[in-house]
Amino acid sequence: MKVEQNNDTIYLVVVNHEEQYSIWPQWKQDLPLGWKAVGKEGSKEECLAYIEEVWTDMRPLSLRQAMAKAQN
Repeated sequence: MKVEQNNDTIYLVVVNHEEQYSIWPQWKQDLPLGWKAVGKEGSKEECLAYIEEVWTDMRPLSLRQAMAKAQN
């Protein structure tokens, strides 16, 4: 089954408590539990470019904290 892509869809950039990023269609209104909007919205390409720019460390926050603690 082929799903048609709507190029007019506006997406929100969202982040969870582990500082992991994703995108969410604006029309869905309610974000999934544990996710919050970061204030960036636009086309899928714009949002993914933003995430690529700001999400420089792919490790979850809890792992980064544990590794930092282990170094001390």
